[in-house]
Amino acid sequence: MVARNVRLLREQRGLSLAELARQAGLAKQTLSKLELGTGNPTVDTLFSIAGALGVPVTRLVAERDQVMTVQRGDDVAWERHDGYESRSLDHVYGSGVIESYLVRVSRVQGMDKPSEPHPAGTLEHLYVIRGRVRVGPADAPVELAAGDFVRYPGDQPHVYESLDEESLVHIVVSVPRGQPGIGGMTVSHTHGHQRP
Repeated sequence: MVARNVRLLREQRGLSLAELARQAGLAKQTLSKLELGTGNPTVDTLFSIAGALGVPVTRLVAERDQVMTVQRGDDVAWERHDGYESRSLDHVYGSGVIESYLVRVSRVQGMDKPSEPHPAGTLEHLYVIRGRVRVGPADAPVELAAGDFVRYPGDQPHVYESLDEESLVHIVVSVPRGQPGIGGMTVSHTHGHQRP
């Protein structure tokens, strides 16, 4: 698990094994063994790697499925600034292709089957603007209402279903560096939905 997470995070940032080892103050061989799953890292080693990657150490030791996050609209606090208020939806570390969509989902356009997975490491971030939807991993979707937010792995089968006549959602798709973009809502990502 640690090996997989470290390799994924390193690749998302476009770092070579040698460069991450240098930034973490570790021997390249130590990091190489860790990524191969043959190393036995100390707590200090994990903290050094997490610091170099710019993530909490929990990101290195958490199961991939734990990446799903739900934020209910009624449970959030808005921060006051000079002249405006803001609500943080999510933070994702690394870089790559970021695609943003408004999607209208009609009940009659409901999913007959889950959508195909996107490239490895892809995350989908969905904010419900209007209506009620059932979205997320095909084996564990969640029901959301206007004002709710969810982040879930896009690299496994996932579903979109409107629970009202029509719902409006904002979707941001983040594809790690080195992976092709989703391609402007073509084929695998339209899921039969009508583009606005």
